[in-house]
Amino acid sequence: MTLTELRYIVAVAQEKHFGRAAQRCFVSQPTLSIAIKKLEEELGLTLFDRSSNEVLTTEAGQRIVLQARRVLEEADRIRLMANQEQSELAGIFKLGLIFTIAPYLLPKLILSLRQLAPEMPLQLDENYTDVLTELLKRGALDAIVVAEPFHETGLATIPLYDEPFFVIVPKGHPFEQLDEVTPKQLGEERVLLLTEGNCMRDNVLDSCQELASRQKILGLSNSIQGSSINTIRHMVASGLGISVMPATALTENDHLLFSIIPFTNPAPKRRVVLASRRNFVRPKALRMIKSAILSSQLSGVQFIDDVD
Repeated sequence: MTLTELRYIVAVAQEKHFGRAAQRCFVSQPTLSIAIKKLEEELGLTLFDRSSNEVLTTEAGQRIVLQARRVLEEADRIRLMANQEQSELAGIFKLGLIFTIAPYLLPKLILSLRQLAPEMPLQLDENYTDVLTELLKRGALDAIVVAEPFHETGLATIPLYDEPFFVIVPKGHPFEQLDEVTPKQLGEERVLLLTEGNCMRDNVLDSCQELASRQKILGLSNSIQGSSINTIRHMVASGLGISVMPATALTENDHLLFSIIPFTNPAPKRRVVLASRRNFVRPKALRMIKSAILSSQLSGVQFIDDVD
C-alpha cells in the first residue's frame, strides 16, 4: 500500500469515473486501474462497483476512502512542517498586539520587517491582553506583543523595551509651571484613564498609589474614562482633565494640543514583551519579529537587546 494508491482511490471516489480520476492524477487510465486492482487484492476487498457507467464506492470502500483521506491529510501536514523547518521566514506570521501598542509600533515594525524578512507578511490582531492570550494558547496566533505583568502557564516571553509614562495637561493648567510631576500629585487631580480591561490603565494605577486610592473611592460610575489613547488625548486637549500617556503615543506636534510633563525619577513605566508558546515551531521567525521591533526606532523607549 502506497500514498499514490491512496490518492488514486480518493480521486475515483470523488470523480466516480476512472478516466477522469486518471486525468486528475496525471496518469493513464490503465496505470490507475492496475494500481487500484492491486490495492484491492492486497486488502482482500472490492472498493468500487464497476458494473454501471458511474463507478460507485462500495460500503467497505467508503470506509477505506475516508481513512485514506485522513492519511493523505496527515502526509501533507508532514510536508508542511518540513517546508516550515527549511524556511521559517517564508509564510504568514500571525501577530497580536494590545490596543495601546499597535498604532504606534506597527508602522515602524512593518517597515523593518520588510527589510529583514520580505517573504513573511503579518496577519494582525489588535485586542485586549486576555483575548490575545487565549488566541495564542489555541494556536490562532503565533505571538503577541503585550505589557507586563504577564504570567501564563505554557507561554514564554522575550523582553523588548521599557517605556516611560508622561503626564499630559491642558493648556493653562497649573502643572505647566512644574519641571516634573510626582505620582502623589496625580491623586489630587481629575485624571482621565482608559476603560477597564486595558492593561495600561492597570500599569498607571499600579505606579500611582494615590491615584489608585482615589479611583476606588470615586468608583467607575464617577470617573471619566476613554476607550482609546487617542480619545483621551483629545479630551485632555479640550480641557476636561489631565492624563498619563506612554512615550510612544506622543509626537513632536502634540505641544500644540496640550503640555507634556515628565514624572520625577524613577518615572512610572511599562515593560513590553513578546509572548509565544513554549517550543514554538518557528523560532527563527520569532527572533526576526524581535529584531524588527528592536530596529524600529521607537522614540522615548529603552530597548532590551541583550536577551535572546
